[in-house]
Amino acid sequence: MTNPSSEKDTFIALIETYFRKIHWFIISLFICFSCVFTYLRYSTNLYNIKASIKIANGDDSKNSILSEVNTINDYGLFKKDFNSVYDEIEVLKSKSITNSFVNSLNLNVKYLIKGNIKSLELYKNPPITVNFLGEDSILHHTDTTITLHVISKNQFTLQDKNTLLNFGNKISTSIGDLIITPNFSQPEMTVGKDIMVEISSLENTTNQYAQKLKIAPAGENSSVVIISIDETIKEKGEDIINTLIKEYNDYVIENKKQVVDLTSEFINNRLKVIADELSQVDLTAENVKKDNKLTDLASQSSIFLQSERDIESQQVTTATQLKLVDYMSDYLKDNTNSGDLIPANLSFEDNSINELTQQHNNLVIQRNRLLKASSNKNPVVENLNTQIESLKQSINQSLSNAKSSSQIRLNALKREDNRISSQIYSAPKKERQFRDIQRQQSIKESLYLYLLEKREESAITHGIKNPNAIIIDPAYSNSSPVWPQKSILFLAALVFGILIPLTLIYILNLLDTKIRSKADVLAVLNIPFLGDIPKANTKSKLVKQVDYSPKAEAFRIIRSNIDFMLKSHKSTCKTIFITSTIAQEGKSHTSVNLASSFSFSGKNTLLIETDIRVPKVNTYLNTKQNLGLTDYISNPELAIESIINQHEDNTNLSVIQSGTIPPNPAELLMSKRVKMLFDHVKNTYDYIIVDTAAVGLVTDTLLISDFADLFIYVISANKIDKRQLHIAKTLHEEQRLPKMTSLLNGTITKKGYGYGYGSEPKTKKWWQLK
Repeated sequence: MTNPSSEKDTFIALIETYFRKIHWFIISLFICFSCVFTYLRYSTNLYNIKASIKIANGDDSKNSILSEVNTINDYGLFKKDFNSVYDEIEVLKSKSITNSFVNSLNLNVKYLIKGNIKSLELYKNPPITVNFLGEDSILHHTDTTITLHVISKNQFTLQDKNTLLNFGNKISTSIGDLIITPNFSQPEMTVGKDIMVEISSLENTTNQYAQKLKIAPAGENSSVVIISIDETIKEKGEDIINTLIKEYNDYVIENKKQVVDLTSEFINNRLKVIADELSQVDLTAENVKKDNKLTDLASQSSIFLQSERDIESQQVTTATQLKLVDYMSDYLKDNTNSGDLIPANLSFEDNSINELTQQHNNLVIQRNRLLKASSNKNPVVENLNTQIESLKQSINQSLSNAKSSSQIRLNALKREDNRISSQIYSAPKKERQFRDIQRQQSIKESLYLYLLEKREESAITHGIKNPNAIIIDPAYSNSSPVWPQKSILFLAALVFGILIPLTLIYILNLLDTKIRSKADVLAVLNIPFLGDIPKANTKSKLVKQVDYSPKAEAFRIIRSNIDFMLKSHKSTCKTIFITSTIAQEGKSHTSVNLASSFSFSGKNTLLIETDIRVPKVNTYLNTKQNLGLTDYISNPELAIESIINQHEDNTNLSVIQSGTIPPNPAELLMSKRVKMLFDHVKNTYDYIIVDTAAVGLVTDTLLISDFADLFIYVISANKIDKRQLHIAKTLHEEQRLPKMTSLLNGTITKKGYGYGYGSEPKTKKWWQLK
């Protein structure tokens, strides 16, 4: 589980790391703000020029009878919205239109007054005018710069020519002959000025402005288009946009004129064809009427239908008469008795039958009346019977005649009915044929009239130029430039002024493998930490008995920590070995001052120098060079007391120096006399401080490590690499150095964290910090 206190300490240490290098931030901010001030002083202002136009859309063309495109679209065959805003934007961006306004404004030629740092472009009122006498094709494909120096109002020199030239004279150059005329009404045009004329190829200039122009719709479904460009000269940007709109409208009008011409030609051709087709259809209709004897097909059909109904009625009547005749004939055959009456009032068309029937019935009634009073032999009755029989024969004959005439009439009616029916049945076919012809006539006439109307509309459109881009806002610019923006640049200077040193310090810390603090030590070595010794601010290497410097206080703290760690030590004498990984980490400095600190506390202290290869104790104590440790070991007759030197100014401190440097230090330290030495001095002193050799270089210290009660592993701050501590880590894990502790030497004193309670040491100036 993460310790919150540890995280807080780490964060504070990180903050302190950045604050210790506050001068880096000050220098970085100064440089960044200086760069911004310099840039603002000599930079060229860039202005944003914009305009808004409305693109005529498809609805506008539909509502206008004068739209030449609509003359075809309304026909229905090619109906399509050709006025898409995005399509028109692509037309505005096209290379052809860009090339048109570049060529129109001569944007491929720039006039500049040369300055000490930057050049000033002059647009509306150039200082000189260059008239090219060669072909435009040469100028349009040339990339060059002409630089001239004004000598006087009449003379000048070219950069590549040393001879004096006169304004207005023809000059031969690599791009052809030209004439230069001055314009001294321009305030910048003075004697002694250098003027540059930059000529770019038309293609390169076109590509350049095609990239600079920004054209986009005002909204997702809007037909309003915003055109903008960034330029250093406001007037130039406004001219570019206004000319772009003009060139676009000219381009659209020219295209519309071509469409109108094409439409008129198409309509005229179609009118000729349709006029011929209409004449042919009219002739066909005339022939059909003649061939079928048609005047008014609908009226004729009505007459035929009425005639058919009349004939049908006559047929019914005639057929009825035939049936009545048949019924009467059959009745007469079945009733041969002269005394029988005959049916009367049957409405025969032949009135003679009705009259004969009436006479017959009258005679029969008269005869029957006489028979009631007489017999059949009565002459009157016989005469009546003769008359009755004669009338029956007459009736039969009349019925036979009536039947024959009715049958003839019925047959004639059937023939007439068939003829009229055939006329009626053929009428739909004739009507269909005639309607097809009429339909063709109607189509041809409508199309002919339509094309005549459109021809008139196209003729009117010829005289009207309708621009496609309606200007809402002409080109305009804000008074303030879009670049450079001071607020953004100063903010960037502030950000980069802080970010650069911040990043640099972070990277340096990331790449820093040196031991800097207690945290760095504990991150590698899991051993007790006695404390750290600050780097002294004075030239004095030794602490004094009355000393309140941070270094003296540090050694007092270390002395207390050692006593605490050796509290359970049973022996009255405590042997403390001091070693390090490499040389010059402060072993001797720590040994001498720690021994002095113990002696100042009234303890009888002995300092033994076992680093017999590179002895340094004498450089601190300035003792007389007498016999030392190596002399004692190598000379069995030499007593221990003869190599112990008493410190002149400190009665509690004794020193055994390394002695004569031997050729075989390792073998010498393996001698039994080393054990005899330690056994002897442990009975005499309270503390024995042993300055040993660096364990990362030689094995001398490991040979005598068994005599130590405590090992102090000195680590030099800001010098030793963290990776070198693997030696100390291995020795601790293998328990080759008993009761191993660590001590950080040479740390930098921080204000507010000094040792002791006396006056705080003077802190270094910011330029002295490393």
